[in-house]
Amino acid sequence: MARARELMAIVVAISLLALFCVMPKQARAEKPIVLGCPLSTAFLYGWDAERGIKLAVEEINAAGGVNVGGVKRPFKVEVMDTRDLEPGVPVSEALLVVEKLILEKGADFLLGGPVRSEAALAAMPLLSKYKKISIVSTGVLSPKYSAMVAKNYDKYKYCFRIHGEAKWLVGEILACFKELKQEYGLNKILVMVQDVAHARGAGKVISKVAAKKGFDVLGMEVFPTGTSDFSMGLLKAKRGGAQILNIWMDMPESSILLKQWYQMRIKALPFGSTLAAAEQPGFWKATEGKGEYTLCNVVNAGNAPSEATPWTMKFYRAYTKRWGVEPEGLGSSSSYMTVYVLKDAIERAGTLDSDAVVKALEQTDMMGVYGRIRFNPKSHQVIPALDPEKGAVGSVIQWQAGKRIVVYPKSIATGEIKLPPWMLK
Repeated sequence: MARARELMAIVVAISLLALFCVMPKQARAEKPIVLGCPLSTAFLYGWDAERGIKLAVEEINAAGGVNVGGVKRPFKVEVMDTRDLEPGVPVSEALLVVEKLILEKGADFLLGGPVRSEAALAAMPLLSKYKKISIVSTGVLSPKYSAMVAKNYDKYKYCFRIHGEAKWLVGEILACFKELKQEYGLNKILVMVQDVAHARGAGKVISKVAAKKGFDVLGMEVFPTGTSDFSMGLLKAKRGGAQILNIWMDMPESSILLKQWYQMRIKALPFGSTLAAAEQPGFWKATEGKGEYTLCNVVNAGNAPSEATPWTMKFYRAYTKRWGVEPEGLGSSSSYMTVYVLKDAIERAGTLDSDAVVKALEQTDMMGVYGRIRFNPKSHQVIPALDPEKGAVGSVIQWQAGKRIVVYPKSIATGEIKLPPWMLK
C-alpha cells in the first residue's frame, strides 16, 4: 500500500513537472498579436477598413493563426476612432489615438490609418519613435507619404502603403479621359475638389497635366468639407460648357452634388477620382437612381465585382456574407489584404521584431485580391500595374442600371463607359 502511494506521488510529480514545462509554451502560443487600427469609424473609409481587417483576422485565426518562429499566435484587433475625417477635428486628436494604441492597447503593429493624409503624415515621426510598423490601407492618397519614406528611409522605414495614391489615380483618370475624348469628343473639364490636402493637390496636378495633353480645363472649384449645396459650381460648369466634371471628394455630402447634377441636367459626365458617396453599394438607393452614369475610382480591384484574380470574388462574397453589404469602396479590399500581407511577412521573418518584419515586407511577393502585391523597397509604396499578374490593379466603375460596372482597366473590365441620354442630344 505504501509502495503504491509512493508510485502515485512520483507519477503526480512527473505530471506536474511536465505541465510546468509545457505551460509557458502554451501561454506564448495563445498570446495575441495586437493590431492597432486608428480609423475614422463614422465615415466610409474608416468603417469599411475596419470590416476588411476584421474579416481577414477572423479567417486567419480560424485557420490556426500566425506561425511566429514555430509558435501559433492569433491576431487581436484594437480599433480606436481618430475622427480625422470629421470637419474641424485637429490632427492632434489622431496622433493621440495612435499613441494610445501603442502605449495603452499594446499594439504590435498599426494597420488602416490614420485616414486623412495630413494625420497620417503627422503620425510618421511617432511610428519612428516607437519603432512600430504601420501599413496604411485606406485614405492617405498624398504622394508625399511614400516620398518621405524614400527621402528619409532610416527614420520612416516603418511606414508602408498598400493601396494606390493620388499620382496613380491621376494616371488612371487621364487614361479614361483620353478614351472619352476619342470615343465621344469630350474635351472640356471642370475640376471640383474638397478642401483637403490630397484633393487640392491632385486637382492641381490633373488640371496641369490635362491641359498639357490638349484638354480645355475650365478651372478648379474648391468646396469646404460638409458643403451641402453645389449649385454654383454646377452653374459654372453649365455656363462654361463643361463636358466632364472631375470630382475629388471623400465627404458623404458629395451625393448631393450628384443629385443636383441630375436635376439640373448638366451636360457633363461626373467622374470622381475620389468620390466616396458613389463608391458605396447604397448610392443608387440614396440618390433614387439619380446617380446613374456617375463614374468613380474605387482605387483597388475587389471594391467592385470583377474577376481580377482568383482572390477577388472570393473576398467579395465573403465580405458580403459577413457584413450584409457588398465591399464598399477604398479601404475594403486593401485593408483585408494588409492583414494577409503582414501575416506572410511575420512568418517569413519568424519574429515580431520591427526591423526584421520591415525587411520581410520589402520582400513581399504574393497574389491577392487586386493583383500581385509587392512594395517598392525604397518608398514602401505598393507597386501598381494595369495587369493583375504584374502588380496592384485599380478599378474605375460606372453606375449603370443600378449596378457598379468596372470600366477600367481593360484587363478586368466588365463593361464600357456610357453617356447619359441628355448628353447625346
